[in-house]
Formats: sequence, structure tokens, C-alpha cells
Amino acid sequence: MQNWKKALIAGSATAATVMFLKRKHSAGLLLAGIAVGTVASEYPQQFKRLRKKLPGYIEQGSNFLEVVSRLGKRLAEVAERRGTDWYETLLPK
Repeated sequence: MQNWKKALIAGSATAATVMFLKRKHSAGLLLAGIAVGTVASEYPQQFKRLRKKLPGYIEQGSNFLEVVSRLGKRLAEVAERRGTDWYETLLPK
């Protein structure tokens, strides 16, 4: 990969990160797109394989988020029950 492409990727990725941190999402997306587009132009076969596998990755990600969400709800229920039990033991009978 040529040096100017490396500099373009590093610069646009860094600028995209800064824009996201400054809450300027549209500018961040544009700069991130430049970085990804540059990498894709350098490695087109790998990106073609990634595009084919992308639906599977999205499915796995949503399954993971669903499991984490259920786990969070259960932990909240346990913490809620546990919190009231602890409080009730302090009350005189």
C-alpha cells in the first residue's frame, strides 16, 4: 500500500473519531466512509467476501444483544428482590 493511502486512512479515521466525540455524527460518518472506501479500493476481494458474510454477522450480533438484554432484565429483577429483602431484615418485627 502506498504511503499516501496509509496517510489518508489514518487521517480520515482519526478525524472521524474526533467528529464522533464532538457529536458531529454526519461529518464522522463521511470521514469514516472515506477511510473504509480507501481500504476497500486496496483490498476489493476481501471486501467482497465480507459483504457476502455480513448478514450472518448481523444475525449473530442481534442474537448476542437479545441474550444480553434478557440477562440484564433478570439481573435487575434479582437486584430488586434482593434490595427489598435486605431492607426488610433491618426493620424491627
